Amino acid sequence: MASVAIVTDSAADLPPEVAARLGIAVVPLLVRFGTQEFRSGVDLSTAEFWTRMLAPDAPFPTTAAAAPGAFVDAFAAAFAAGAESVVCVTVGSRLSGTFASAEIGARQHPDREIHVVDSASASMGVGHLAMLGAELAAAGGTGAAIAATLRERARDLDLYVALDTLAYLRKGGRLSAAQAAIGTMLSVKPIITVVDGLVDTADRVRSRARARERVIELLTARPVERIGILHTMAEDVEAFRDAVVGRLPGGVDPARVSVHTVGASVGPHLGPGALGAVVLLKR
Repeated sequence: MASVAIVTDSAADLPPEVAARLGIAVVPLLVRFGTQEFRSGVDLSTAEFWTRMLAPDAPFPTTAAAAPGAFVDAFAAAFAAGAESVVCVTVGSRLSGTFASAEIGARQHPDREIHVVDSASASMGVGHLAMLGAELAAAGGTGAAIAATLRERARDLDLYVALDTLAYLRKGGRLSAAQAAIGTMLSVKPIITVVDGLVDTADRVRSRARARERVIELLTARPVERIGILHTMAEDVEAFRDAVVGRLPGGVDPARVSVHTVGASVGPHLGPGALGAVVLLKR
């Protein structure tokens, strides 16, 4: 293995096979349906999550940060496997307590080199940085250099997702009831983004078709290095991907284009039918 191990969390929405191929360890956040608690991606797959989420009369799922002990164990496993240092990139610290848990976990290994990076993003915003970190590690980068690069490149992330409603963000505590009510009263389709590590509304439009067109406009405004298409059981995701990729200025390496179903760590806040992407802008 590379001398630098890359660790992330399940809010990155990295498919298990991608994480395994790149040697990225994924620490699970928690999701609860009523009294039942699951580790995202461990006890509950993305497909199983959406089956539960969309079941009639299902309790609304809530999410919780990964525990510090889970990071303690992940870091210990990396060092036991031969890593000399660890770079851990997490979901944004203003969106989840997971970053704080990772820092606590790192302090339990005081004699080891561990760098905890705040992505200030979610879903494939975290995933892009984790994959970039794995590539830099495979190329022989040091832990300190990789962490510095990821903190710098976090500024190049753009996330835009069209939602059917803001109700799920309100239920998940990411928006106030008043903010969510504005969208409901106006019968608009909100487009969300992440600004300074917090969820914000990028635009509000009157129809689903216009919302998706507006997301494409936002995503293709500048050249990109890689793009992760995001959806929550949206039926037209392939057509959306083709439309976005076809309009990217300067094109994009097909190997840097991926499609991801948002999983249990982020999905409860978006609800079904969401469609968008996270791009890592070119420099």
